[in-house]
Amino acid sequence: MTNHSETTGSAENGDIEPTAYDRHGADHQVTLRTPAELADALPYLLGYRPEDSIVLVALHDRGGRGRFGGRARLGIPAGADDWASVARQLAHGLVTGSERRGTRPEQMIAYVCQEPAPGETGRQVMERLRPLVQNLRTECGRLDVTVIEALCISDGRFWSYCCPIEGCCPVDGSPMGLPGTSVLAAAATYAGLQVRGTLRELRSRLLPWETAAALEQEAALDAAGSALVPRILDDAYRADVAHETLDLARLILDRFAAAPPASGALHSDLRDDELLAHDEAATLILGLQDRATRDRAAEWMEGDEAVPALRLWRALARRCVGPYGEHAAAPLTLAGWVAWSTGDDLEAREALAMALGADSDYLFARLLHQACNEGLDPESIRRCLRAERKDRAGVEAGGSGDAEVADGSVPQAVNDSGDAPAPVAAPAASRRRRRTRTADGVEGRARSAEPDGSRPRTQAQGTARPGGTRPRTSGRSGSRRHDTCSERPLPGSSGIEGDG
Repeated sequence: MTNHSETTGSAENGDIEPTAYDRHGADHQVTLRTPAELADALPYLLGYRPEDSIVLVALHDRGGRGRFGGRARLGIPAGADDWASVARQLAHGLVTGSERRGTRPEQMIAYVCQEPAPGETGRQVMERLRPLVQNLRTECGRLDVTVIEALCISDGRFWSYCCPIEGCCPVDGSPMGLPGTSVLAAAATYAGLQVRGTLRELRSRLLPWETAAALEQEAALDAAGSALVPRILDDAYRADVAHETLDLARLILDRFAAAPPASGALHSDLRDDELLAHDEAATLILGLQDRATRDRAAEWMEGDEAVPALRLWRALARRCVGPYGEHAAAPLTLAGWVAWSTGDDLEAREALAMALGADSDYLFARLLHQACNEGLDPESIRRCLRAERKDRAGVEAGGSGDAEVADGSVPQAVNDSGDAPAPVAAPAASRRRRRTRTADGVEGRARSAEPDGSRPRTQAQGTARPGGTRPRTSGRSGSRRHDTCSERPLPGSSGIEGDG
């Protein structure tokens, strides 16, 4: 039970914006009535098992029953001094985000999830995080939203912070159910929903190598930078680099598509890594730092092209090793875009958040991240990209003689107010003589900075890099108790309806 004059909340990582979203398609429904069922439901509410996380779930009143709404997650800050500000950020972000979508939450459920440190017990984790939960309840209470339950999940057990009955719950917590055995797990399986493992496992597919091969990849990036950056900076050759980059990317896409399938994410990624040579990866990473080239690559976002493209962008993100970490913003953004375009909002949000972690000024990632978090439809962007591709194909079919490049800029995902898609078509593709003036994605201005800061740099300034304005040098440098809080009905409602 909970004190209805207070509330609680939760969030995600300090370098990642809170993610608020609604689940659609409530054809499959289950009713959750106890804290134990809510604890079991958390991975299905998010699509993965959170680690070191504060999670806040909005509830909306539907005929006396709570119905799940938006969710938000942030990592638990290491320092307790940051807990109050994080609680304020998360609670305010979820409530205002829900209001923008027209449904202000009436209640909240909060979770804190953290595994014990060496020598620590789950109960000690619960007690240590109690002030954080109180901060969350206070901040939500200021927004006049009731928290009906706050749970701590640690070491395979859970505790309720809201049970008012002294001695009701076991001091060592109640055991979590076996994965996949809850009512919600059965409903989720029937509905075709899956839990994608942990967030760490998802991100590991996009993180740079930390193996001996990373040194070889770094050397290949150094060599590619020396060869490509001067050509990218030269308007006479920039179009050639774009063509070469895209032609190589298409070759790798065909190679990936023809490869035999592999079981599991790890084996799939290892297979892709073996199919991509160091020099090929370096050439693609450097070439994608040019905005126009990146925008052309963004057209591979649906149909038979989408799956191998997503695999390629993941593989390239893993190759942005050592001092080339900021270069990962381009392939990570492309991975996020393809994932969002194909309906995988979870990977899209994480890839785009990681792109912003690599370069916080990367405009393309920032726009897509905002649009994805707001639950906008990517179809408006896909339409613009299809139109660009069709127009360019028409120009190329009607042209002859001189080589040409069309620059097709990716439309903005949201307009200035941030609440609706506002695709903006790029200037019409036109033929340019290779040694006079080429279309380079900067609207004809030689060597000028892009809106997302993607202007390639000279050797003295550093290699070409995506977004941002900061210069960077290149080179090497068992059973449950039925008489405890875990099985008590939740207050104020006859149950919470959840999507399967």
